Amino acid sequence: MVQASSRQVLTRHRAAVLGKPIAHSMSPVLHRAAYEARGMADWSYDVRECDAASLRDLIAGLGPTWRGLSLTMPLKEEALLIADTASDVALRTGAVNTLIRTGRGWHGENTDVIGIREALRDAGVAAGALPRAVVVGSGATARSALAALADLRVPEVIFVVRKDVRASTLAQARDHGFRVVVLNETEGAAAVLEAPLTISTIPAGAADSLAGAMSELGVAASATSPTQRVLLDVVYADWPTELAATAAAYGARIVPGIEMLIHQGAAQFQLMTGSPAPLEVMQRAGRAAALG
Repeated sequence: MVQASSRQVLTRHRAAVLGKPIAHSMSPVLHRAAYEARGMADWSYDVRECDAASLRDLIAGLGPTWRGLSLTMPLKEEALLIADTASDVALRTGAVNTLIRTGRGWHGENTDVIGIREALRDAGVAAGALPRAVVVGSGATARSALAALADLRVPEVIFVVRKDVRASTLAQARDHGFRVVVLNETEGAAAVLEAPLTISTIPAGAADSLAGAMSELGVAASATSPTQRVLLDVVYADWPTELAATAAAYGARIVPGIEMLIHQGAAQFQLMTGSPAPLEVMQRAGRAAALG
């Protein structure tokens, strides 16, 4: 009887990260470390593989113990359509990476914006200090990057894409009032080497050709760049990426994707539990898991 009661207490509040693929996710490391630090033995955090087509049915089948969901690729846009309510940031970016159960249903939030902004601030990027930034990619995470850059009062954004910038992303950039430049990967290699800030928002391996183009340009382009350059690569598994290693070789300060994940996870923890996140605990756990 005592064992059954204990098991009920341990599963009173449930949360999970959803996505496909999902086995690489480090969100459980962060949230479980936070639960332990706060003494929340009645909270659990799991991993569930789910694609966009299955998301609605999965959420509909969750019982009353479920309190929150973290959402990664390819679910962020679908989650916005499913949410019963959504924050202004989620609506502006067209992406939800967090669902919180409320009395009115599931509420959608986008904590990726916080994650990017705070990771950049930790790296010394000050609001109003940069003339421009490069954004690699134009999907849901790129739109979160735009919102973070708007918070940091960056006036110009250079998109580096293989083809065209998504129409929704371009519209958001213009709504923020950015001056917009669009470059292909060949042209974008020089921009990344010279820009004071680059945010790569694309999956692992997708920027390898850009890194190769940067290596071909090499010292000639980087010699004309500002003294202080920062590159944030949102990838956090199998670190470092080719892009990060190449940028570091030419003098950029690298912000690993785990730093973004930690800050967005801390914001998720507070939204889900109502308690302040133990940020330093989450930083130690996340960095140890991602960087060794």
